[in-house]
Amino acid sequence: MQLPQDFINQMLGLLGEVEWEQLRAALEEKPTVSVRVNDKHSAATEMDDAPVPWCNSGRYLNQRPNFTQDPLFHAGAYYVQEASSMFVEQALKVCGEPKTVLDLCAAPGGKSTLLRSLLPDDALLVSNDPVRNRANVLAENIIKWGHEGCFVSCNYPKDFQRLGALFDLVLIDAPCSGEGMFRRDNPAIEMWSIGNVEECALRQYEIVSDIWPAVKNGGYIIYSTCTYNVRENEENVIRFCTELGAEPVEVPTCPEWGIKGCLLEGSALPVYHFMPHCTKGEGFFLSVLRKKGESNGTNGFRSKKLRSLPKEYTECLQHTDMTVTELGNVLHAVRSEHADLIARLQEVLYPLHFGVGLHEAKGRKQVPHHSMAMSRLLTTNAYPIAKLTLDEALAYLRHEAIKVDAPRGYVLVAHQGQPLGFVNNLGSRANNLYPSEWRIRH
Repeated sequence: MQLPQDFINQMLGLLGEVEWEQLRAALEEKPTVSVRVNDKHSAATEMDDAPVPWCNSGRYLNQRPNFTQDPLFHAGAYYVQEASSMFVEQALKVCGEPKTVLDLCAAPGGKSTLLRSLLPDDALLVSNDPVRNRANVLAENIIKWGHEGCFVSCNYPKDFQRLGALFDLVLIDAPCSGEGMFRRDNPAIEMWSIGNVEECALRQYEIVSDIWPAVKNGGYIIYSTCTYNVRENEENVIRFCTELGAEPVEVPTCPEWGIKGCLLEGSALPVYHFMPHCTKGEGFFLSVLRKKGESNGTNGFRSKKLRSLPKEYTECLQHTDMTVTELGNVLHAVRSEHADLIARLQEVLYPLHFGVGLHEAKGRKQVPHHSMAMSRLLTTNAYPIAKLTLDEALAYLRHEAIKVDAPRGYVLVAHQGQPLGFVNNLGSRANNLYPSEWRIRH
């Protein structure tokens, strides 16, 4: 691995010669492979591999399988996530009991799906990414994760200011110089420069300052990067404190986890560095910040009119205290306690998905939405179920026509007990309703 000399000099200054050589050696090793099990599919995804110590649902894998060829991956039974970033679970523990949560730079969805698994059901998670193609991938992964308490948007940080001080917690996994991904991503090495580090640090401060008005007094920001340098990490945290009035919050850790603290000499700033020569994972940095002041309380949004869940869906969903609203041609069901807030979010933001998509209007037809198949709320008797072999499941995920042994009409197809999506069974063949833009392409 040919590392930039400026990067080597930077790390020598932070770590000293002995520890830098330990890090350099670790960067020559193969990266770890880790996943997080989705609790809605826990029965199907029991894994005997070593646990990630700071994340209850995290598992290290002994080798990297071909995830694309595993139907359970497409069913949302687990999420492939770098182990160090799962430390967000520990950070969340010091952030009170947030009910309105924003993951600001969320694509492709690792931290959002982790947050959604940890938050109470009555909390609403807004998962956002400002880049449309990345936001589309985010929406796909949120839908596959199957929790109804999500709202996916594609907006810039400043757009959220129109909502006022709405969020109890904002997670900002800020765009960075990517030093922590060097052994995974060679282009990150090629793009690295001292100038890029400075540009990233300035952009990160702009992102945090833009979203600051949307955080409630007494609310929290979890700020993270996948880089080592103090310019994007410690120095930015200090600037958030001195210029925005944030206060750093300590996150309890265990010494055996090998997490390093502040790299600024003489500083005891409570920040957390993951480095591959100390922890089993890639490079990662995290800090928790609290916005000073008394809580702003509730926002008191009120919808003009709420529509109850249509009768034909009351036996399809395990949770029926829901209201419905449209997004384009899709009818969505949302938890009643989220309805007013989601209505307000629809007015201000550019939504891509929320709640559970029930059906999509296609001419005179109402075609069941893929979100229904993925939802943890779907009852077992909602649709006929066709069991697919591995080859059949992969053909379905390639968006090919398949045959199913099931009644005519809309049928839920599953592999190893895990739903994959819908088909319209015509008898001699079944029209494949898997989203074509998600299909396996090789």
